[in-house]
Amino acid sequence: MSVPAFANTSPMVNTVDPQRVPLELETEIRRIYERSPLYAKRFPLHTEPLQWSCYREMPALSKQEIVERGHQAFFDDYAVIERGLQDRRFEYESTGGTTQSPMTVIMEDGWWDAQTERAYRASPILREFVGRPYRKCVLAPIGCSSNLCPYEDHPFPHRYFNGTVYLNLSSDPFSFPESEWDRIVVELQATKPEVIEGEPVYLSLLARAVAKRGVKVPSVKAVILTYGKASRQHADRIAEVFPAAQVDLYGSTEAGYLFVGEAFKDNNQVIEDNAFIELVPWRSELPDVYQIYVTTRGREAMPLLRYHTGDIVQKMPHGYRLLGRERDLYFRPDGSLVSVYDIDEALPNDFACWHYSLVQTSPNRWDFHYVSEQTAPEGVETALAAMLGEGVRVNAFRRRVIAPTASGKFTLLKPLAR
Repeated sequence: MSVPAFANTSPMVNTVDPQRVPLELETEIRRIYERSPLYAKRFPLHTEPLQWSCYREMPALSKQEIVERGHQAFFDDYAVIERGLQDRRFEYESTGGTTQSPMTVIMEDGWWDAQTERAYRASPILREFVGRPYRKCVLAPIGCSSNLCPYEDHPFPHRYFNGTVYLNLSSDPFSFPESEWDRIVVELQATKPEVIEGEPVYLSLLARAVAKRGVKVPSVKAVILTYGKASRQHADRIAEVFPAAQVDLYGSTEAGYLFVGEAFKDNNQVIEDNAFIELVPWRSELPDVYQIYVTTRGREAMPLLRYHTGDIVQKMPHGYRLLGRERDLYFRPDGSLVSVYDIDEALPNDFACWHYSLVQTSPNRWDFHYVSEQTAPEGVETALAAMLGEGVRVNAFRRRVIAPTASGKFTLLKPLAR
């Protein structure tokens, strides 16, 4: 039986016995079993050295299973957690994501900040901000990554926490009136951030608002694209207004930050100190494309073991390309894969938009919705149809608004449910 593949380098280091799980990974697995009763109930673990054969028998953990069991299943005595929430030793967040069902995530105090710092240290671009004061502005869905995100309309500067300003007071940036964008842009100017972080659609529309007002923010040194999938259109529009290095920072509320790299450079790397990332073969015709199973590191509350995130990654010469959620990928009739990267490549060079969504309406029909200052040039529909496969027809529609999904996230590629 072959050894499972990992995107990490560390779990494969110093492996003497090819049948045995490396000590670094085994130690974390046994810590997870000690911290959470959930795993022993699902799969009892023996005391002998852990073999790969045993590791493979451990059932993958899905988000749906967490929702069905309830977050309380991770703890021996949930009353202790409830008391911890009251005295702020723990915090909680609710996330929807893949299943569209709410899932409560319990975090020990300080966990989010610690794993964020490790993510920064793993990035050559963000590393310079670790260990020193710096200013950051965040523009993302209200229910984002931490209870630091505001749930009430606190005036500026009361949304300023440890050098970070949370700019928006409501979700769906297409619903912001011009007066709201006025406020956001003024706060951006007042903060003079070195880092801007946000969901790519939000940041693209922020770039539009800043450009419309003729404003410059020369303090920005790095732009972090996170919380959602970015297209090259988003990245280009943001770069026109904020000409700084762009970082692709991938993770989730429940698992933390997992990959970091330069945006659209196909060099994403695992954040080694945050998680072990197992690469699970997805389809035989796509040997370099994988599902990922995540095992968190150093997590006290709700540690995850072989957690099936639903995300698909592609191994590239210098790292990994994050293709997105499995449900958001499309297969042509010949079996070849289509992702957001293929849409970006198909769009003509003279096309520019703030946001788009390519939606399948029938087996051979797609609608391309886009938000732009100009009507798309001729050839957009033909180019997208040719990319999607023979016999496909695409209709393009210029929109003022493209609504997010029920979970509050934006979908760039939406094939029919399989």
